Amino acid sequence: MALGFVNANGQEAKHRLSGDASDFVVLTDVVPDAILEVRYYSTYNFVGTRIDGYEQPVVLSTKEAANALKRASDILMRKGYRLKIFDGYRPQRAVNHFVRWAENIADTLMKPYFYPELEKNQLFPREYICLYSGHTRGSTFDLTLFDMKTEMEVDMGGTFDYFGLKSHPDYRGVTPRQWENRMILRDAMLQAGFAPMHTEWWHFTLKDEPYKDTYFTFPVNERSVRK
Repeated sequence: MALGFVNANGQEAKHRLSGDASDFVVLTDVVPDAILEVRYYSTYNFVGTRIDGYEQPVVLSTKEAANALKRASDILMRKGYRLKIFDGYRPQRAVNHFVRWAENIADTLMKPYFYPELEKNQLFPREYICLYSGHTRGSTFDLTLFDMKTEMEVDMGGTFDYFGLKSHPDYRGVTPRQWENRMILRDAMLQAGFAPMHTEWWHFTLKDEPYKDTYFTFPVNERSVRK
């Protein structure tokens, strides 16, 4: 099934929709040391409600992405860190939920926490909200570091899903230590075969992702991949 989208240049692009989860895994089956905080299953996210399609607080991904993330995890474990995962595979219905929310300009419940510097009508033009997401292809993760010595999340100088310049990986308004923390995560992910995103320090996509043009529709739950 093909779905039409309009890209940033106003041109229509076609992307295939699929409900086939046969190449997907539960991430913690492959990366058992990962810590999960699945924000879109909770109400603590920029929308303020559980997001459509998140039926369990689990993370799914393609097998290829999970194996690559295991390599990153092994690199970081040797340095005293674990990976904390906020999101992996994101079904298209979740992206559609984001779009509906963004179109409702009056709903600003979570503005003080996630986009205090922006008016909501700026989120589409600045591409903080888009009609489709790389997460829906199944090989993208949102994550951070967890320090095993302090037993705390590492200070990155900004929080997950904050819409603003401080979320850019190259933002130099952070402290030297916060910058170093960002680079520790970035370097490990690059070594494992992931590409960073220029506006989000927490966002990485497998360079050789297996489904570059396919957007998946099955819900986030263990039943989707353990049939």
